Amino acid sequence: MLRNKDILELKRRFKKEACTFTRMCGCYVDSNKNKVVELNESFLNLEDEEFYKYLEIAKKTLSGTIGNNLLELRFAKEEEEPGGRQRYLLGLRESGLRNPELLEHLYDMIIEHYDYVGNYLILIFHDAYDVITRTNDDLKIDESEEVFQYLLCAICPVNLSKPGLGYREDENRIGVRIQDRVVGMPDVGFLFPSFSERSADIHTLTYYVRDAKDSHRDFVEAALGCGGRRTATEEHNTFHSIVKTALAPIIEQSDEVLLQIQESLNDLAQEHEAEMEGLIIGEPEAFTLTTQIIQDVLSQRDIPDAAAAMIQEQFTEEFSDGLPAVKNLVDEKALERSHKEKKEIKLLEEVATLRQELADTKQENQEKTEQIETLVSMEAPVNPADTERWAEVFLRMKPDKAEHVKAQTIDGQKYLLIPIEADESINLNGVETTV
Repeated sequence: MLRNKDILELKRRFKKEACTFTRMCGCYVDSNKNKVVELNESFLNLEDEEFYKYLEIAKKTLSGTIGNNLLELRFAKEEEEPGGRQRYLLGLRESGLRNPELLEHLYDMIIEHYDYVGNYLILIFHDAYDVITRTNDDLKIDESEEVFQYLLCAICPVNLSKPGLGYREDENRIGVRIQDRVVGMPDVGFLFPSFSERSADIHTLTYYVRDAKDSHRDFVEAALGCGGRRTATEEHNTFHSIVKTALAPIIEQSDEVLLQIQESLNDLAQEHEAEMEGLIIGEPEAFTLTTQIIQDVLSQRDIPDAAAAMIQEQFTEEFSDGLPAVKNLVDEKALERSHKEKKEIKLLEEVATLRQELADTKQENQEKTEQIETLVSMEAPVNPADTERWAEVFLRMKPDKAEHVKAQTIDGQKYLLIPIEADESINLNGVETTV
């Protein structure tokens, strides 16, 4: 299995004092697929400026993310038979790039199958790395485990430099700058054999692609004889396209539903990671999306039957050559934005609820205050000065007492008759009295 630590171990040697490249060969190809010039150099004898530029290209061919820019590809079984491309690469490796016929065959194979509009440079490096033994605590022991002999190939676009003005030294004036053809960083490349767990794996090669959106699978299969694999980006884009194509005609918010499906897949991936933690030594196998898993996820999200059937059918067809890793199908940034938006919405709802509760409490307190003020005013002593402003006669009594008050005329004078019990108290203009 391809590991970051193995790649880094090789790349650490790509510097002046540690580099052991024995030879570098190459072929410059024009846009009409013609071989313009070929290189054959003893690498360590190059001038410093060239040495560092070529070394930078070699480093770039082993850069990027495993699973996205770097893929471990396995040779088809027939390619390991006599006449197969794995056998051919083994022969090229053993020749140390000193066999012109084998080199021409490599150039011809790449030129025939590499689909590129424009000029490009094919570079191939040969190296023999004396792999030093390491103890369990990663300490070096000064003895060799094996000599890892390998080829590193890079295919670099060659483009014209940008037009502009410059100093024309021969004419001592400023004029149009002469455009040069400049070798860029690799578009694709490969390491053969793969360096896996500090040892050569002749059954695989490590394939590099600069743009993870396009792994050039046709080139991989036709020129290198390996089964093509999608990059993580390609798996992501393919799956999302399958889901959105199926959902768009029947569900208006297809992006939102796709995000919900990703949330379910992310939960499953985290659960699987938790279950595997501590159970497996080394790097665990990728948790892949099966048809059963996708069926369960679509069912949980209440996806209409017609759309669910279309998704499963297209998924089975597109990924018939290899199931995608679940983590590659999840857009973590989109999920993070969604979670943030949900938190903000929830917070706004909580604030709105608290404001309403505060308003309700304030209203309730105001009503209670009014009730208390009314009760206090009913129990407070009557100020005669105030009653004079209201009426000549001011009476206050309990409701059940007021029901028995009667008006009666005696000897031509009107009177109010108030029945009084023996134990009842009377407050007349603020003065306690009895009858």
